[in-house]
Amino acid sequence: MIVIFATLFGGFLGAYRARRHGGGKLDMAQWAAGFAIPFALIGLFLTILIERQF
Repeated sequence: MIVIFATLFGGFLGAYRARRHGGGKLDMAQWAAGFAIPFALIGLFLTILIERQF
């Protein structure tokens, strides 16, 4: 669940930043993917960390 939330949040954040910088649809898609991947990895590691604690 954390991974999904982090991925979506990263995607929205990337698209927002691209739009704020005046990018088009393809720019927004590229920035969304660029932000979603690292956020998903952080969410994955966070999920693993939490699972190992319990």
